[in-house]
Amino acid sequence: MRWLLAALCLSFAALSHANAAPTLAGQTVDKVLVIKSERKLHLMGKGSVLKSYKVSLGKKPQGAKQREGDQRTPEGFYWIDWRKTSDNYNLAMHISYPNIRDQQNARKEGVPAGGMIMIHGTPIDEEYPEWYFSSLDWTEGCIAMKNADMQEIWTLVKDGTLIEIRP
Repeated sequence: MRWLLAALCLSFAALSHANAAPTLAGQTVDKVLVIKSERKLHLMGKGSVLKSYKVSLGKKPQGAKQREGDQRTPEGFYWIDWRKTSDNYNLAMHISYPNIRDQQNARKEGVPAGGMIMIHGTPIDEEYPEWYFSSLDWTEGCIAMKNADMQEIWTLVKDGTLIEIRP
């Protein structure tokens, strides 16, 4: 009977661990912070930086995104709201741009706010190696990073995580 109880406890522990949120340094990522001027993405846990990554931004990185097609990366508070695999950019996590403020600003100017802003990997391209993409700002407004870094973030950042993008 004791072996049955022990087996049941071990099974419960294994299932509990399998469903637990992945951690970094023993802490769960509760926020993603992007500092555009530093070209850095920080994974945050309880207000502390757990890990940092180099990123590339939109082709016009200065200033907040104002409208569709302006090649700027947004600034403000958003959510990681869904994810997908991408034929062009490896893995991609969607940022909930535009928020209400972004929509109001675009409406005032009479322009579309745009959308489909993602954190994603880099293209796998025979002509241009991955390091080429990490040395410049090349996206249409997204946040890009090396594929190995994107794979790590994919496992550590859950949908519903807050993302703050600062100038």
